[in-house]
Amino acid sequence: MHNKLGPADFIVFLIYFVIVSTYGIWIYRRKKKKLTDTHDFFLAEGSLTWWAIGASLIASNISAEQFIGMSGNGFSVGIAISAYEWIAAIALIIVAVFFMPVYLKNKIFTMPQFLKMRYNETVSLIMTFFWLLLYVLVNITSIMYLGALAINNLTGGNNLHPIIICLSVFAIIITLGGMKVIGYTDVIQVLVLIIGGLATTYIALTHVSESFGTGGHALSGFHELIKAAPDHFHMIFAKPDANTSQEDTNKYLILPGVAMYFAGQWVVNLNYWGCNQYITQRALGANLQTARTGILFAALLKLMMPMIVMLPGIAAFVLYKHGGLQTEMSLGGKFNPDNAYSSVLGFLPNGFKGLSIAALTAAIVASLAGKANSISTIFTLDLYKKYLHKEANEKQMVWVGRIAILAAMFFSVAFTWNDLLGISRVGGFTYIQKYTGYISPGIFAMFIFGMFWKRTTGSAAVVGLITGVLVAVIFNDFAPQFFGHDTLLYTAYKTQKEVNGVMVDTWEVPFLISMGWSFFFTALSMIVVSLAGPKINPKAFALDKSMFRLKPSTSLMIILVFLILIGLYVRFW
Repeated sequence: MHNKLGPADFIVFLIYFVIVSTYGIWIYRRKKKKLTDTHDFFLAEGSLTWWAIGASLIASNISAEQFIGMSGNGFSVGIAISAYEWIAAIALIIVAVFFMPVYLKNKIFTMPQFLKMRYNETVSLIMTFFWLLLYVLVNITSIMYLGALAINNLTGGNNLHPIIICLSVFAIIITLGGMKVIGYTDVIQVLVLIIGGLATTYIALTHVSESFGTGGHALSGFHELIKAAPDHFHMIFAKPDANTSQEDTNKYLILPGVAMYFAGQWVVNLNYWGCNQYITQRALGANLQTARTGILFAALLKLMMPMIVMLPGIAAFVLYKHGGLQTEMSLGGKFNPDNAYSSVLGFLPNGFKGLSIAALTAAIVASLAGKANSISTIFTLDLYKKYLHKEANEKQMVWVGRIAILAAMFFSVAFTWNDLLGISRVGGFTYIQKYTGYISPGIFAMFIFGMFWKRTTGSAAVVGLITGVLVAVIFNDFAPQFFGHDTLLYTAYKTQKEVNGVMVDTWEVPFLISMGWSFFFTALSMIVVSLAGPKINPKAFALDKSMFRLKPSTSLMIILVFLILIGLYVRFW
């Protein structure tokens, strides 16, 4: 088993690069006259089809942290990590049915614009700066670093810096063409991502079957995984007790059983899919039916993502337990789960490694392009046009948007170059959660109350945001120490963390439980403050039942998603 690339791998990857670049240039030239229009450049207004919207949502969502991180969680936790993907499908249904009518009826183009229309200028300006900093310093930087590191590991080389440059240049090529180019090239990116990912999963399962002498078929390999690692095929973890091993306790800290379905899992997904410029931007330029169909198409694609990014991790676990993986993938005699995906790639024949690396590159570049376009949109429409140059014409704003893209990528490369932000020290997933998890409950509360409770005030939004951050910090960092390990609100569990190179015992509240309580207290504070104001806020959105009516085709797609989800949970509960 090795990760050395052959000529066929380079040829496959080159074909992928040429196809995506050529198609992007063709789309750009075809629509060049319209790209002086800001709505067309930032939103591809009216030109993205439902399948382009759905594909673009998935391409933007799946990146290195999924391929590497979720595969690693598949190795250590198992199929339960699929909850993030499968609950996301329900979140997408909620966004399609309830959120999109509000956005489109009120002609919302950016998330800060929503906050200004519904609350006030102060709330909007605070969140504008927050989102810009978050996208540059957390999202793009972490995606670029994790992506470059993953590709570098997969190619078995020492070329991190050249890979960083190549990824950023590739993303810039796509992003400068505007949302239309991003949306349609994302269709190819998703095809490559799915084909390459499924090829990797198929060969991994085939190798498992061959290793166990069951005929070398993917289906028999899947059955061998279930037999060899039955503990990796349960969605719900039991609450730890005095007899629970540390390994199982650590799993519960990541995915706290049934409790997470009443807590932070919904905050994570609904905030990400419904209140995030990076995601909603794909659908904001379409009509309601097209947007809904595209979002529901993304929900269906979401259901299959664990096959691509999680199953290879379980395959790596089973092979490792039976001595089938190379020892250099281990750290201190113990296998590093983050190497699960790259270890499986070692079994791929020439040509297929190139396809898998193309799939990973597609996921990374699509995410980078989407984030950069969101930065460009927010900066141009919510800062430049409103505060710096109110008389700017359409052409000027498009060029400012392009300059913002270049600036965002430049700063991201600078911070990534020598890992100035310390992403490698804490891990990609932890880094992202550290800077987004604390504020997600407050953002989600601002949006959900702003849409559907007419009494919510601007003061309540500010109080809620502050409350959410404070409560999240208390639960995550101080609660076990100050209030004890077992209270009415939570149970903390003993684990270990690395501090200055030394492993020390500590107590943690499951992250998703903390996030659930953070949202609860945020919502409570917003309700209390809003009750002191007028019964109907003058800035409240007008809603009517007709906005939420569904066409039969939409209802059928929703039913199909739920039927598949029910089948998956019944099988793997």
